[in-house]
Formats: sequence, structure tokens, C-alpha cells
Amino acid sequence: MSEPDKESSSRRLRVAIVAPSLRYVGGQSAQADLLLQHWQNDPDIAISFLAVDPPLPRVLAWAENIPGLRTILREPIYFWHLWRGLKDVDIAHIFSASYWSFLLAPAPAWLLARMKTRGTKTLINYHSGEARDHLQRFRSAKFVLSGADKIVVPSGYLVDVFREFGLPASTVPNIVDLAQFRYRERTSVRPHLVCTRGFSPYYSVDVVVRAFAEVKKEYPKAQLDLVGNGPLEGDIRKLVAELNLGGVNFTGVASRQEIGKYYDQADIFINASWLDNMPLSIIEAFAVGTPVVTTSPECMPYLVKHERTGLLSPVGDAKALAANVMRLLRDLALASRLAKNAHDEAQNYTWEAVRQQWLNTYRELL
Repeated sequence: MSEPDKESSSRRLRVAIVAPSLRYVGGQSAQADLLLQHWQNDPDIAISFLAVDPPLPRVLAWAENIPGLRTILREPIYFWHLWRGLKDVDIAHIFSASYWSFLLAPAPAWLLARMKTRGTKTLINYHSGEARDHLQRFRSAKFVLSGADKIVVPSGYLVDVFREFGLPASTVPNIVDLAQFRYRERTSVRPHLVCTRGFSPYYSVDVVVRAFAEVKKEYPKAQLDLVGNGPLEGDIRKLVAELNLGGVNFTGVASRQEIGKYYDQADIFINASWLDNMPLSIIEAFAVGTPVVTTSPECMPYLVKHERTGLLSPVGDAKALAANVMRLLRDLALASRLAKNAHDEAQNYTWEAVRQQWLNTYRELL
């Protein structure tokens, strides 16, 4: 081993996580926070955090509720924090979504980190299931990504998408903090469903509701917990009213400390997304033993194996989704087998399983 290699493997690597804060609920902010928590006091990593959404000064706090304006006012503050915060780090671990968010948050972090006067290595941790469309429509995306020292994604699906554009990417999976969850083996499967996806066009909660309406025809006492919020919540509430559906509970957003109870009190997790990547909600359902029924957008077979860790149905097909729900309600042995296999699969997403992958990734950069 050369002297530089010995030095890099013996001292703590200085890594700055650049990501959304927990002020905004989302997969990226949750994953970044878990990394920050787990790297604290680690003998190999000295961790720091730079929020892509720094709070506005008190004098401008009134603009926090005006989306476009707050972005304009926040950007120079973000640049200043990057300039200072990336000064003495070895690696900028930059979380990334797609489209304009990519240009506003990951791109500036990449640019400042790679400046020759700083010498910081850049790792873009890309999480969006919209990657293919993003790369087709935004030429700047490929330019920035190809200039990063490493691209890391949470799924084999995104590795394959990036390969289409000549961009090599490696996989480090998302983390699930199993301490939040309690695995429960079901001795019966009740028609109590839970969906923890936001009310976003991508997640098709309307299809979940229509599937639930089919289930209600066979199981009049069925319940559906919709855990989350989003721009389409009004439309979903209207659909529930139009279908005259009882048993639908709008719970609002659940904190990380609370989310486990919703999985635990239900007996089937249902999802109807048409665009996705590696939904943390499904891995959480795996962890607690709630059998998974989901549609199958292109990414989903990378995570859910049909009739092994869950049941897959065609995108947009509410009746097929409902049929899979009722299949589990009628077949306890199948539901139990899926839950057990899925719980075993969830162990691949624990910190114990993921830590060394991140550490190896960081060391490879240096």
C-alpha cells in the first residue's frame, strides 16, 4: 500500500452530506438524516451536514410560505453555506432529485466542490425514479453527472437507466432503521389496508381507493388508512365521497417515530405507483411483516419479487390490485410466506448491512 493509501485508510474521512433537511418530509431528507445519525462518533468518518434548504433570516421569514420567492432568496444563502462548508472536506456526498431541483441543489454543490482550489471529491447520490426523462430533457444533467467523481443510486433499476446514457453508477441501498419497527407475525389477515404514499400524481392513490372499493364489495368491514398528504389530497377525498366509501381514514403525515404503528395495526400494505425508484415505504412494510400488494412500474421487480416478497399487478389496474388483496385475505399461508421472505429481505437495508458499502465507496473515491 502506498503512503497516501495508508494515510487515507487510517484517518477519519471528512464527509459533508448535502441534502434536504427534515423540515420537508421526503425520502431524501429521511435517508440523509439516517446517515447523519449513524455516522456520528464513527471511528472512520467525520460527518457534517449542509442543508439545501437553509432557513431564511428572521427578517425574511415571511417569505417561507411563498415557494418561488423563498427559492430565489434562499439560493445565495445556500451558495454561501456551500462555500464555507465544503472548504475542508474530503468528499461531498450530494443527494439529488431531478429536473429543476437538480439545477438548484446538486449542481451548485458539485460545481463548488470540484473547484481546483478545494480538491473535494464529489459523489452524487441520485434518488429519482424520473431519471430517464430527466436525462432526456435536461442536457445539463448528463454534463454534471458525468463530471462527478462517482454516481451512487439506491437500486439496480437506476444503474440500468444510467447505463442507457453512458453513465456508470454503483448501488448502495436505502437504509431502514429497524429500531422504529416491530415485526409482527400475523395469525390472521384482516381487511385492514394501509398506504403510506403521498398524494402525488406518481403514486396514484386514486387507484388505491378504487381497488379498496372493489375489496369493500366482498369485505364490507374493510378499512383503509391513507397516511400522508400532498397536492391531490382534495381530489382523493372527493373520490372517496363520490364512491360513498366508508372505512377510509385520512391520518395526515406520520413522523418517523409514529409511522411504525400504522404498518403494525394494518394487515396488508397497498401501493399503486406508476413511477417509482426504491420506495422506502415498501421496505418499511417488509420490516414489520405487513404483506405487500403493489402495482409494478418498471422499477418495482428490482425490489418486490412476485409471489416471493409481495404480489405485483399491472400499473393502473385497480381490479387486479384488489384481486391480489383478496388473494391474501383468502390465503393466510401465502400472506405469511410473503411476509417472512420480505422480512428476511429487509435485513439487506439495515445500517449493519449498508455501513461497509458506504465506507468502501468513500475510500474508493480517495
